[in-house]
Amino acid sequence: MRFPKKSLLMASLLMPFTMQTQAQLKLDNYVIPSGKPGAAVGKVITSGKALVTGDTSGLFMISKNTLRLKKNKSLPAGAYKFEVAIAAGDEKGTFTLVKDEFHQNKVIAHRGAWKNQPGSQNSLSSLKDAIKLGCAGSEFDVWLSSDEKLVLSHDAEIGGKVVEKTPLAELQTIQLDNGDRVPTLEEYLDEGMKQNGTKLVLELKPSKVSKERGKQLAASAVEMVRAKQAQGWILYISFDYDILLKILELDPYAKVAYLNGEKSPAQLKADKIWGFDYNYGVVNKDISILKDARSKGITTNVWTVNKAEQMDQLLNAGVDFLTTDEPELALEKVKTK
Repeated sequence: MRFPKKSLLMASLLMPFTMQTQAQLKLDNYVIPSGKPGAAVGKVITSGKALVTGDTSGLFMISKNTLRLKKNKSLPAGAYKFEVAIAAGDEKGTFTLVKDEFHQNKVIAHRGAWKNQPGSQNSLSSLKDAIKLGCAGSEFDVWLSSDEKLVLSHDAEIGGKVVEKTPLAELQTIQLDNGDRVPTLEEYLDEGMKQNGTKLVLELKPSKVSKERGKQLAASAVEMVRAKQAQGWILYISFDYDILLKILELDPYAKVAYLNGEKSPAQLKADKIWGFDYNYGVVNKDISILKDARSKGITTNVWTVNKAEQMDQLLNAGVDFLTTDEPELALEKVKTK
């Protein structure tokens, strides 16, 4: 189909305006340094001059497109979530910022705290118990159900049902330990955002259906995290490298880590991957990979570390995180390091 030259001219004039009005502001960080008046929170990603247009706390300002605490302001005790609206021309955004009181003990509870606690793995109970223990993070696994709902399960099957071939309502009839049921990602985020001590480590499971469905899972998860304004709590991990790349396409400032183990720290850095999260067997073959990663700014996590001697070895080697089914033991170990 051919268009008159006048129509093409009008389209070319309107296109930049349309794209500009549809553009959304972004932040490169959502976590507020604690106890530091005047501290920078994050860079506002926009082509215009950004201004704070809404801030009920009165704590924030923007200087040279950097969102920061006002110099004479400190974060109030007890409060940990703050909403800020920012605009730059026609671009607008509202962001939930979280006060950085996250635990620095390196312990990630694998599927939550469940092995020595009453709740089921990947349940709201196991998340609550990981939070009570004071873990740095609680890891959990997410799939798309047959009706494209984001739902938690470690395995492709749960309660005799294939997650990707079963609707959410049916999955939530499965009886789990401690009266738990299969939660949705939305429910998990709602629970996790009630505190600011334990990070939420969201594992996106490679689809058994297709690679495209894996990318759809990534897009749906990023959309849900944005809708809940949960960016400050979330770390993403996956065995599927394409899932991680899709997340970064949608949110270039997301923190993503790779699980499979065959990529070097240099390869991860080149692809702007935040960290590796490799199996103990991979790291134990050459423990110097931890030092190599550190030199390249790649964060290190090792799974699933359940033995005391392995914990000691990795902590002594300077690992950033340990993912474990034994968070109680790991928390005792980190106290001695």
